[in-house]
Amino acid sequence: QVQLVESGGGLVQAGGSLRLSCAASGSIFSIDYMGWYRQAPGKQRELVATITSGGSTSYADSVKGRFTVSRDNAKNTAYLQMNSLKPEDTAVYYCNADITSGTYYYRHYWGQGTQVTVSS
Repeated sequence: QVQLVESGGGLVQAGGSLRLSCAASGSIFSIDYMGWYRQAPGKQRELVATITSGGSTSYADSVKGRFTVSRDNAKNTAYLQMNSLKPEDTAVYYCNADITSGTYYYRHYWGQGTQVTVSS
């Protein structure tokens, strides 16, 4: 059973930093795309950042220059370094990934989410 588990969320003051982790576990053959989304109360889920298996990245305009996405392919883990946090970054952050399992079943997976709260 393949799972994605996020960690690293919490409460931080405006201007502070947090580092989120997304670890994929289970029988995994390969992981292609990995991405981070967020959903604030009353708002739609939005894309924050993505990273391919080759390391190509993309960012939402609202986080460019402040957030950095990275991954450790050996650990099947993606990271989201968030600096200069703003109250509007407050949301539940979700990880997702396109994973081929050990039985060569390809599927899109979501994590359970981790809360990030930025106080002003």
